[in-house]
Amino acid sequence: MRPDIVIVMTDQQRVGLTRRSGYPVDTMPFVDGLAGRGTDFRNAYTAAPACVPARTSLLTGRFPSAHQVRQNSNAQHARFAQDLVDVLRAADYQLHFAGKPHMHRDARDFDTYAGPYFHTQGPERNADENAFDNWLEHLDHGVSDEPTPYDVKNQLPYRITTDALQAVTEADPDQPALFWVSYPEPHNPYQVPQPYFDLVSPEDVPDRTTGPEATEVKGGSYAWLRKLQEEKRPGYDDKWRRYAANYLGMLNLLDDQIARLHEGLAQRTRPRLTIVLADHGDYVGEYGLQRKGAGLSEFLMRIPLIIAGDGVHPQQRDEPVSIVDVLPTICEAVGQPIPDGVQGRSLLPLTHGEEAPEEEFGSIIAEHGYGGRAYDVTARPPLHFGYDGPTFDELNTVTQSGAARMLRSGRWKLIVHADLPGELYDLAQDPAELNNLFDDDAHVAVRARLLHQLARWQARLTDDLPNGNYTPLRLPHNWRWAPQGEQA
Repeated sequence: MRPDIVIVMTDQQRVGLTRRSGYPVDTMPFVDGLAGRGTDFRNAYTAAPACVPARTSLLTGRFPSAHQVRQNSNAQHARFAQDLVDVLRAADYQLHFAGKPHMHRDARDFDTYAGPYFHTQGPERNADENAFDNWLEHLDHGVSDEPTPYDVKNQLPYRITTDALQAVTEADPDQPALFWVSYPEPHNPYQVPQPYFDLVSPEDVPDRTTGPEATEVKGGSYAWLRKLQEEKRPGYDDKWRRYAANYLGMLNLLDDQIARLHEGLAQRTRPRLTIVLADHGDYVGEYGLQRKGAGLSEFLMRIPLIIAGDGVHPQQRDEPVSIVDVLPTICEAVGQPIPDGVQGRSLLPLTHGEEAPEEEFGSIIAEHGYGGRAYDVTARPPLHFGYDGPTFDELNTVTQSGAARMLRSGRWKLIVHADLPGELYDLAQDPAELNNLFDDDAHVAVRARLLHQLARWQARLTDDLPNGNYTPLRLPHNWRWAPQGEQA
């Protein structure tokens, strides 16, 4: 029997802030339990640290350089042969969506569609929800110093879960279904009601890895974003602990709603494959920054990725994997061929406890930048939200400029820019990526090895779309470098 597919997606969720990751605050006990019953990919990466490019990669199994969505404003330009919606339609799945879209698909593509929900608004059923959404709008993507003065039932995650549970109740029990539940949190604005507001006091928030002084070390877009942030929100760093405490409370609120969702899913008697992930991370005060925007630090690039359900082995996996691997994994789970142009690899064998060939799963890449030459730290180009007034967009003309490629392999991380100096970090010794070893004579061999790996990845990702007269040779699971691979 083909399984139901449940995708639980959060927005801007940073890895490492849960008890299963060793964090001292118990933010997500239900999700931690789900991870313990499933496969927890501890080194999962986004394809790009921005919402729409990352979500397009999830849907298409392709990196931004292939699907061509490199910023949040051009989802409609996504380039692919078949995406997740097409695959599941071909497999005769019901398609149900609730929450934040931020993608190239819309209500017409689903059997039920509850939304769109965004960070300050959603479909409103009563005066309290309307009042709450107006309050969110007034917060202007900032940090609330007080508990949210509205009941949890007005929060977007609660409303989205309610909508999703209605779809679960009304879905045909004899037909497999996709339930995609997309939460806008813990993305800014940073706010929660009681009791989540008091989950941890600001004074008890664990120390960050590094503070605002690090932006001078990082330079470039980090320093530029820090300057813009201080122009827009002076003195922000003085209350970073309140921001972090709110963020942790938002994780706890999400956890309760994910638990509520899964309780409702129990009425479905089909096998189920549940995938819990985020599109990208959040600084949560690192480098003195909030949200996202500059660079490819681990705080932004790593994402949670849990796959649980029938046939999945309880385990933790440390291989570097990507958000682009989700689509081919679902394809194999529902018995559909992996579409042409998909660049990700199926993780289904790994969820069954199989060995991951080092050649195939020894490294992963990611991308950043919409193109053009990177602006320098002195630049003042026009912005969508201007320099005057409190509203600012961290994903802007400067922070998203240029082009960069990142490679993670073991303890090492390489970043190559089109216009800027290269970067090489030993993450085991330097998790904040402050000691650039790219030009260090003692690491010439490491740099050469990683550059070679990155070059192979770039060759591997040569796009085979659009189809022509030739038939690309594909191996099982879309594993291209696995030595035991056989011709498909």
